[in-house]
Amino acid sequence: MENQTTLERLNGKITQLLQQFHSVREENELIRVELMGLKAEKAIKDLEIENLTNQNIMKDLEIEEIVNKIESILGQ
Repeated sequence: MENQTTLERLNGKITQLLQQFHSVREENELIRVELMGLKAEKAIKDLEIENLTNQNIMKDLEIEEIVNKIESILGQ
């Protein structure tokens, strides 16, 4: 190996760089796909939170109506 020419060493380094590039590109694609999945999960959870918040608001209104009816029955 000590007798390699400069061109052969350069070729070896370029081959290594290409391998690293392909490896990083594959890893990047996997991360991108995972990120898309996480964004989709977040969107679903955001909708669930919004629905639950709306349900809580409606329940609070129902409770307030019940309290008002009880107060009117008790004459307060």
